[in-house]
Amino acid sequence: MIGRMPEPVRAARTTTNDEAHWWHLERAHILSQPWPWPHTANHIAMFILAVRQRDRREAFRQVIRIIVAAPGSALGRYPEGNTGRARVGLTQPMPIPDDLAAMLQTA
Repeated sequence: MIGRMPEPVRAARTTTNDEAHWWHLERAHILSQPWPWPHTANHIAMFILAVRQRDRREAFRQVIRIIVAAPGSALGRYPEGNTGRARVGLTQPMPIPDDLAAMLQTA
């Protein structure tokens, strides 16, 4: 995450379509997991979007994720590939899309 911002992160910041915004945030989450601050910042962005959509369940679960994101990243204890949404278990690993795996290999 050092240097130029990856495309999924830039796209998540610029889209106005909520479904697309979630999709980009989920991909940005996968990329951000190894780093405490970007990981936490991504969950804050997810929280803000959930509040904007008035999705209480998502917002509440993002608060929990905001609290555990930095320590989890710092300790290397995060479920790789997890998209970071409330509908996915907090500790559930998931397959990493090939294009994102390639980005993580070069980081």
